[in-house]
Amino acid sequence: MPTFALPFDRKHLLAVAALSTAVLTAGCASTPPPTSQLATAQQALNSADSARSAEFAPLELRNAREKLLQAEQANLEEDYDRARRLAEQAEWDARVAERKAQAERAKRGLERAQEGTRELREESLRRVQ
Repeated sequence: MPTFALPFDRKHLLAVAALSTAVLTAGCASTPPPTSQLATAQQALNSADSARSAEFAPLELRNAREKLLQAEQANLEEDYDRARRLAEQAEWDARVAERKAQAERAKRGLERAQEGTRELREESLRRVQ
């Protein structure tokens, strides 16, 4: 009976099998839950609430809340990559809402100061006449 020679000897086959196992194991390794990203997003939302974003940046705040809820749901479903991505988006939406609210409050403060200056100027001109 004729014998057939394999293109690989046993040593090569074992090396290929070990490499294949390593690649499969690495591909199956699970991503850790995005605990810190979820917490950071929640803190950003709390800061946005404190900055009165609901009044001055309602759309951005609503987007942040919705993305955080989606992130939490993805986390429960153990879709950690999606949860992490949504939590990061929620954080940035909340930060935009906070900055927008701060800018609007500063703008209104400037307008009040300018109005007060204008009133003082008019009053002083009336006294001179």
